[in-house]
Amino acid sequence: MKRISVSRTLIMPDRRRIARYQRVPELGPRLLFFSGGTALTDISRELKTFTYNSIHLVTPFDSGGSSAKLRDAFDMPAIGDLRSRIMSLADETILGNPDVVRLFAYRFPADAEQSELVQILESLISGNDKKISSIGNPMRRLIRNHLGYFRNAMPKDFDLRGASIGNLVLAGGYLNNSQKLDSIVFLFSRLVGVRGTVQTVTNDNLHLAAELADGKTIVGQHKLTGKETSPLKSPIKRVFLSRQLNKPTPIKVDMPKKKRGLIKDADLICYPPGSLFSSILANLLPGGVGKSVAMNGAPKVYIPSLGRDPEQLGLSLSDSVDKILSTLRGDTGIDCPTDRLLNFVLLDTKSGKYPIPMMRRAIRKKGIEIIDTPLISEESAPYYDPKLVVSALLSISA
Repeated sequence: MKRISVSRTLIMPDRRRIARYQRVPELGPRLLFFSGGTALTDISRELKTFTYNSIHLVTPFDSGGSSAKLRDAFDMPAIGDLRSRIMSLADETILGNPDVVRLFAYRFPADAEQSELVQILESLISGNDKKISSIGNPMRRLIRNHLGYFRNAMPKDFDLRGASIGNLVLAGGYLNNSQKLDSIVFLFSRLVGVRGTVQTVTNDNLHLAAELADGKTIVGQHKLTGKETSPLKSPIKRVFLSRQLNKPTPIKVDMPKKKRGLIKDADLICYPPGSLFSSILANLLPGGVGKSVAMNGAPKVYIPSLGRDPEQLGLSLSDSVDKILSTLRGDTGIDCPTDRLLNFVLLDTKSGKYPIPMMRRAIRKKGIEIIDTPLISEESAPYYDPKLVVSALLSISA
């Protein structure tokens, strides 16, 4: 198949394009996002109004919170980000789906006794709890069955405090489906009518590790974000994947061939707002990701975070761009042209307060265009407005 590049004048926002997608979202563009972070949750909810074809590649490397308890108990990949993205893209016009979304978002009280939490879990399994009684079959039966599988496999010392019901359901499904993560993600995506595609970038049970500028190496995604531990005092030099959490054991894994096809066929590739290393770059580490990005001639866009990101200690925006490029080139080779990997940086410097130096001239010298356009509204400030971000991406897409 011969690929031909076609250029066009970019209109921001392109209201004709946006209106066309809104009329027929089932024919909307394939916008691909490399991030599982919560920063994309509201954007995903807005996106499904305009396209049912968005693609969300997330990492299963989370090592904190309730995901850590499940990973430790069952030696499994993290599923929290998968659950969150599936629910944000669910078709809430389907009868019963809003109840499913609420149930999956429910967390057990953090201050309750374990015996009380076990009673709640067993009430859900029996179908008597009001949180599940309003959900119709076959979804209710499936949820009960998977919670039952989880309950039967749950270690006696498993701490249910703060646990996400959605995570427990997916964990039960994972255990009941021969530990095949893709199978359970596909099943629940179909059942809740996900308006798009949600998949892990790899199904391997791995952890994120980082080499710091001071020579230290730390293992565990939760140690990088500054949310569960003290913020890093030394800048991150690079990140890599490790088989073990208790010590750095570098390992190289490849992205499955079918998932590479999702990247190659996308109409736009977005490196969205989120933690730079643990949310964005972690997705780019498996073999085949960088090559698949380079093979796709569609626009590639980076939207930097507005909030302070402890992982970007000592970095400017230009440095962050370099980190994205160098990570991708780790797969493609250092001679891969920049325009095959990143074309635009999307900013709103009029309304946004970016916590790191911009270095706009340095970015342009790399051959990357900066698009400074409204992305923040009075209602959303100081954060991005999902409507404005989605409008900008739809306008840029091939």
